[in-house]
Formats: sequence, structure tokens, C-alpha cells
Amino acid sequence: MSQNITLLCVSSYFKGNRFLQAAKAAGATVFLLTSKKLENENWARESLDDIFFVQEGPNNEWNMEEVIAGLAWLLRSRKVDRIVSLDDFDVEKGAHLREYFRIPGMGQTTGRYFRDKLAMRLKAKEMGVPVPGFSSLFNDETINAFIAHNPGPWIVKPRGQASATGMKKVHTAEELWEHIHCLGDQRHAYLVEQFKPGNVYHVDALSVDGKTVFARASQYLATPFEVAHGGGIFRSVTMRQGDPVEQALLKMTDQTMKAFGMVYSASHTEFIKCHETGQLYFLETASRVGGANLMEMVEMASGLNLWEEWAKMEIAEAKGEKYKVPKAQNNYAGIIVSLTRQPEPDDSQFNEPELAWRMRGMKHHIGLVVRSDQQERVIELLDDYAHRVARDYHASMPAPDRPAN
Repeated sequence: MSQNITLLCVSSYFKGNRFLQAAKAAGATVFLLTSKKLENENWARESLDDIFFVQEGPNNEWNMEEVIAGLAWLLRSRKVDRIVSLDDFDVEKGAHLREYFRIPGMGQTTGRYFRDKLAMRLKAKEMGVPVPGFSSLFNDETINAFIAHNPGPWIVKPRGQASATGMKKVHTAEELWEHIHCLGDQRHAYLVEQFKPGNVYHVDALSVDGKTVFARASQYLATPFEVAHGGGIFRSVTMRQGDPVEQALLKMTDQTMKAFGMVYSASHTEFIKCHETGQLYFLETASRVGGANLMEMVEMASGLNLWEEWAKMEIAEAKGEKYKVPKAQNNYAGIIVSLTRQPEPDDSQFNEPELAWRMRGMKHHIGLVVRSDQQERVIELLDDYAHRVARDYHASMPAPDRPAN
């Protein structure tokens, strides 16, 4: 009789239904631990054996002592073999619980490399992965030395936020110091990094036994920072396979995962190629499936759903079995996503045969993925779609300079 595996999935955001469904389909017992405010979301309840809610605090935080007490009560009568963090903001929660209950998986030290942008940069630099010049904001003298050796402009980034949330671009030392002072007693939670204009890429990957077993490199045609702070239209396209930059990105991803101690998980890692020098730099990584519906783009190109493969990987690892990644397809895909003026936009004008996916269920959003065996056709369609979306649908809402509490 096969071993029954129990997964506790942790998510303070509504996401990961494909993971829950795949885990249940593979025979696992699946528990979900989520925020009380998400109780009425459309979770894949048919795939859940139980769901537990955490009453979040005034700043949406979880009281981890209360969570530990609740999980301790649960463990009296039920077992948990693995804890899976489904979102960036839950990596630390999952690591905390694993370490407290001695459940296998990523601990708090390794977890910081996938959550704390300062820890990421320090570790990457230590292990020889190129990074733009950066500095913590702990010490005034250190900041002034950074300014002297790294010409502006610079980006001030929160150490623990996801995507482009809370970032601020500054151009002069005076502007930088003004912004640092505005951060007040929270400045230690930020870092400053030299801004290097360039093409931004992302690599979506799966790691097993410390090795990258699947990776697909893509290029943002409009970066998350540009979209969040300029109100643009988000676009990304999978890269031409065998391209020298694509090969370099895959190598750097593998180098980064090894440096950070990744054993098994999905990951989403971002890099930039500097326009001035052509140098590739590491920007950040996360031990999760990529957001902004990039998973759908990767799935259309490769045939692999990374949520589902991640679930199979976790179960195989818990059983002591060998996970084997399916053979990937070699198509090209691209995604376009935009805020819209219309609450429920009619996207029926997009009907090209290459259209492979439409976003559904998000008000004031339009999202489309196209797929072809020719990258040129994908880019042609994305350019055409961007024109039509800008003309008929697009609305903008620039991100705040500081993340909301």
C-alpha cells in the first residue's frame, strides 16, 4: 500500500489552486492554512481535506505564536509531512513552522535568501554571481561611501516586498537622503541599489535534489517596475532557445540556486542585462511559481504547469521517491496584462488562432497569452495587442512610493 502523504499549504493570498488540485490528484491529504479574510475566495475546496483560518492583525500580519499553538493542536491527531508556502509572503511563515516542528524542508536561514533582497545580494556577491552595486541603509558612512563609488541614479527597495512594490527611483544624493529620512525608523527594512538601464529577464525553474531540472528564460517587454510606476501594459515573451543570452541566464539561474541552497521547489529569478556594458546581473529570486500569470505563459510554451509539477515534486520527496520532470515542448509564448477602464472587458476582438489563454475572474483586468512555434509571430502579436489594449481598454494606477501596511 502506498504511503499517504499530508501537505499543509500556507497562503496569505488567494493563489495556488492548481497546486492543491494536483496534490489531491496525486493522492495526498491536503490542508490549507490561510487568512480569515480569504475565507470566501474560490478555493479548490473539493481538493482540500480541511481548511484553517488565521485572524490577521491590523497590518495583515499573522501572530506566529498563535499559529504554532494551533498547528500543535492539529498535530495531536493528524500528521503533516511537508509544509508548502504558496506565496512570497509565506516563505518565512513556512520556514518558521518547519523549524519549530522539525518538518523537512527549507529553514529560516535559507528562506531569507528567497525573501530578503539584502540577504540575496550579499550571498550572490559572496558566491560570485554578478549584482549591481548596493548598500544596506544601516549606517550613514556606509551609504555615503556607496554614493561615492556607484554613480546614480539609484533604486531604493524594500527588503521584504514582492515585485515592484515600494520601490523609489532617485537621481541625486540629496534626493536619496531625503527619501531615506522619509523612511524614518523603517529605513533598516530597505536597501539602495545602483540603477542600471537594461533588458530585464526572468527564469522560471524547477529544482530537484539541488539541481535545476527545468528552466525557461523569458524577457519582459515592459518591466514590472515600469508597469507599477509608469502605469504601462505588462508584457513578457519566452526567449529564443539556444540564444547566447538565454544560455547565460540558465547558467546563472543554476549558479544562483546552488549558491542559495535551493534543494527542491519552483523558483522565479530575475536578471538584467546592462545596456551600457552588456553585463548580466542578478536582481532577485523567489522560491515560488512566478506571479502576474507568467505560469500560464510558461505552460503554453513548455506544456508544463509549474504549480502541478511542484506538487508532484513535493509528494515524491516526502515519499522518498524520484521525481522525473516531463519532457517539455519547445514552443514560444507571450503574455500581455493590463488594468482596464471596464469592470468586465469584452476581449472577443482578440481571436487569432495563436491565442491560447484568456484571463478570467479579475475585474478591471485584461490578460492574454499567445503561442506559436515562431518567436517572431509571438512578438508581432504582442505588439499588435499592446496597441489595441492601449486604445480600447487600458487604465493606469501607479504604485505608491511605499508599500501599504
